Order: sequence, then structure tokens, then C-alpha cells
Amino acid sequence: MDVNDRSLTLGRLGLAGRYAAALFDLAVAQKALGETAAALEALQARIADTPDLKVLVSEPRIRRDAAAGALRAVAAEMHAPSLVADFLGVVAMNGRTRQLPAIIDAFGIMVRSHQGVATADITVAQPLTESQQQALAAKLKARTGRQMDLAIRIDPAILGGVVVRIGSEQVDASIRTRLDRLGQQMKGL
Repeated sequence: MDVNDRSLTLGRLGLAGRYAAALFDLAVAQKALGETAAALEALQARIADTPDLKVLVSEPRIRRDAAAGALRAVAAEMHAPSLVADFLGVVAMNGRTRQLPAIIDAFGIMVRSHQGVATADITVAQPLTESQQQALAAKLKARTGRQMDLAIRIDPAILGGVVVRIGSEQVDASIRTRLDRLGQQMKGL
């Protein structure tokens, strides 16, 4: 992950990004990036599938030490690396369990960036077919030189076209924006 990617990620992801960056740095230093990422992905899936874990990470009234103990126990049951178990304990003791899903997402973004994969936030008026998604990813790869994960959002308000955001760069080729520009130009006549 280069410095610009990291700055953009941290700026966009706030507190979750800072926690994720700390774990990312430790995982790289300990040469445990792959196993850390795998453990966090498994934890994220388990949180999604386990009502008690959903409550644990969303309920602010749970005591910090109880949340830390529970998260460490889950990590041990999952055979997660000690780095992950210790990190979960720190997150809980700092009262940040509600941020855990966002931290895991931010960590995933950092790992993909480190592997040369960027995320493109795509806004379209209608769902894209699989072939349209593949064509768009190929065009973005040709333009940026990086593999792209597409995060697609449907917004009928743009009427048509596409809005692409990669990091701090945005290309707005939506019909709504074109109509707005045309309206502005006509006012000047």
C-alpha cells in the first residue's frame, strides 16, 4: 500500500481506518498479513451469522472487559492468530466494539490495496449486467493499471450514465450532471 492510498483510505474511513492501519502495520511487521486477513473475514462472517455476536458488537452497554473477554474467546474458538485476539481485546477495552465491522472492512481495503487491487465506487441508475461489470472493470484497469473491485450503488436520480470514484478522483458521466451543465449553459445565453 503506497502512502497516497493509505492517506486516502485513512481519511475516508476515519477512526475505523486508524485502527485498521495499526493492525495492518503489525500484521505486515509480523509477516502475518494473510492469516490476519483470513481470520478477520471469518470473524466478520461469524458476526453476520450469530445474533449474540451482533449484539456484542452493537450494544454500547456491555462492559468493556466483558466484551474483550467474549471477543478473545471467539478468536480462540476460531483458532485466530494471537495478533487478532489481542487486537480484538484492545478494540473492546477502548470501547470501540461498535466500530469492529467498519475496522474489518477498512482492513480488507488496505489488504486489497497492498495486493494491487483498488476499489472503485460506481453509481448507476440501473443494475449492471455481469458483462457490463466486467467491461467496466477492464476499462478501469486499463486506465489505472490496477485490478479493480467494483462497489456498485444504484441511484435512479442520476437518470443514466455512470459516476466512478476511485480514491479522491471522480468521473461523473451521469445524465443528471449533463442536464445540469446544459441548464447552466442555457442560463448564460
